[in-house]
Amino acid sequence: MYSTLLALHSLVRWLVLASLVFAMFRSYRGWLTQGDFTRFDNSLRHWTTTIAHIQLLLGLGLYFVSPITGYFLHNFKDAVHLREIRFFGMEHSLMMFIAILIITIGSAKAKRQQADLEKFKTTAVWFSIGFLVILSSVPWAFSPLTSRPNFRPF
Repeated sequence: MYSTLLALHSLVRWLVLASLVFAMFRSYRGWLTQGDFTRFDNSLRHWTTTIAHIQLLLGLGLYFVSPITGYFLHNFKDAVHLREIRFFGMEHSLMMFIAILIITIGSAKAKRQQADLEKFKTTAVWFSIGFLVILSSVPWAFSPLTSRPNFRPF
């Protein structure tokens, strides 16, 4: 179960990033050109948020079956001083939760805006902040202390 959740979580990360990039592109373009907020833009906002929520659920499941976070939770005094264990036990999970919260708030605020320009602006700003938080907390393959492969096999 652990390896399957880990592979799914690794795969869905790319869907989250791709959908966020596309949603931000459409939002900034609509904002700058003062375009119409179409049904497609609204669906993109909704599905980007939904994909992020799916990733959150996978991450929560992974958190409770991972041997790394299990060690962190049961040996907090020692684990908090170990960079990799602390990263996955506390930093990564907290920052990703904050990022999903930011994306969710932005999506809800954009949904309630009346003017198309405000919908684009709200989506662009909130999704961009969430995107930056995600980028800062993903264990990239090039990260010196928390390196993980970009793609995991099932």
